[in-house]
Parts: sequence; C-alpha cells; structure tokens
Amino acid sequence: MLIENCVIMKSTAGFYYVRSEEGNIIECKARGVFRKQKLTPLVGDKVTVETDGQTGTVVSIEERKNFLQRPPVANIDKLIVISAVKEPVPNLLIIDKMTAIAVDKNITPVVVFSKSDLGETDELVEIYKKAGIESFSVSAKTGEGTEKFREVFKDSVCVLTGNTGVGKSSILNCIEPELSLATSHISNKLGRGRHTTRTVELYEICDGFIADTPGFSSLDFENVDIIRKENLQFCFPEYEKYIGTCKFVSCAHLGEKGCSICQAVAEGLIPVSRYDSYKMMYDEVKDYKEWENK
Repeated sequence: MLIENCVIMKSTAGFYYVRSEEGNIIECKARGVFRKQKLTPLVGDKVTVETDGQTGTVVSIEERKNFLQRPPVANIDKLIVISAVKEPVPNLLIIDKMTAIAVDKNITPVVVFSKSDLGETDELVEIYKKAGIESFSVSAKTGEGTEKFREVFKDSVCVLTGNTGVGKSSILNCIEPELSLATSHISNKLGRGRHTTRTVELYEICDGFIADTPGFSSLDFENVDIIRKENLQFCFPEYEKYIGTCKFVSCAHLGEKGCSICQAVAEGLIPVSRYDSYKMMYDEVKDYKEWENK
C-alpha cells in the first residue's frame, strides 16, 4: 500500500519515522536507489511510503524547497537565531552570517535577544528590524516576549540556533511547559552541546515544529554551502532597494565611487554593523574557487 503526503519526523541509525496525514507513525527504511542517486532522506522531507501496515519503505522524496547539511533538516520555514544581551555578549558577525545563510537558503530568519532582564535590547533589536528581519527580545525570567516567541512557531518548521548559555532551553520550557518531556529532551541537547547522538527529530511546539538535531548549538559554517561573492548582496534584505542603482554595474559595495549602499550606510539607512559584517563576509569568499568545494 502506498501512502503519499507523509513527513519524516525522526531519523536515527538508518531508520526513518514517518507521519502520515492521519497522524500515524510508520517505521521505515529507505530504498537503496537513493544511495545510488547520492540522496539521503532528511527529517522534514515530504515522502511517499510503501507499507504493509506495520513497517514501510520510503520510495520517493518530493522536491525540497531548501535544506541544511548540518543540522540535517529539509523544508525549513524559519531559522531562529538566539543571542543573549549579556552572559555571553552578542556576536553580531555570527548573527549576520546565520541570517545570510538563511536568506540564501530561502529560509526566513528571526533574531531573538534573550536575557532582556539583564540589559537593554532596543538598539540590538532595531538593527535587525531596520534590516527587514523580524526581531524582538525575550526573558524566560520575566516572561517578556514569550508570546511573540510562541507566534514564531505557528504553522512553521523551525530550526533554533545560538551559542551555549544564551538560554534556549529556559525559553522553550517557559513557552511550552506542558511539553516537559520533549522540551527536557531538547534542553539537555541545547544546553550542553556535547552529545554525540545521530538522532534528528521534529517536535510539535506552539502549533508548529522545532527540529532537535546534532549541531543544535550553532550552525557548522564549514559544512554549509558557500555564499558566492556575487550572491552575498542578496542575502542582506536591507540592500534590496539599492541593488542596481550604483554608478557602476560591477559595484561590490566595498567603498566604490557612486555606491548606493555605501551612501545608505553613511546616511544611517543601513546599520553600520550589518555593513561591516557584509565586508568581512565578502573578504572571506572573494577568492573562493568553485573547484575548491568539490
């Protein structure tokens, strides 16, 4: 029997736990042909399953709208980047790299500043709002921003990322205390970053899903696709209305004469920290050769 419109909810040790539209979970293996095609089923994949009612086989995978290699999740709607306002202090370059990767992968970035009870977050939040990225502050201690945090998950598959110590587990337990078993499981992984399990799983949370994965604490920049220098400008949403209006068509926005983006930075229309991140990221990839990644 073939069952279409299923979603892989969990992957571990070569087994895939697939949920049907009716909510039934089927334990599956993958067809050997995927190995020949160098295609690995991922959590979040929409698949067709052949089953005898007890176990099954993943026989086809629908085209993905996006995927990350690490964490290995497909069809992601939002990447939620959490950074503490203090303890530890925020690293804006890392945040900007994560949001750029999200935009490049057709994933909506959301930037959340935690521990707002320890310091002022308005200036940090404004940087990302000005860039056209949803951003707000949250405190697991006072409850500030927790309602907004719940809304982010609604009808979405989300990946949560941020360095150890920013309070990811505390926030999750605050917004969904009734999911104590699931969030406790997530919390252990999010809070420590020392686990070695290869299990990847989607959990239901706030009318959406959160991916619990190896590498949850921070994106592995060595294992994500390189953003080519010519594409980098498109990964900063605040640049969009200026692209194509520079004096020179080949403008890299690095201080060239007649650069519209440089002018916008000078006028305070684009945050300086974002522009500084762009320049540093451009410098990292400007000499990249395609064959180096093969």
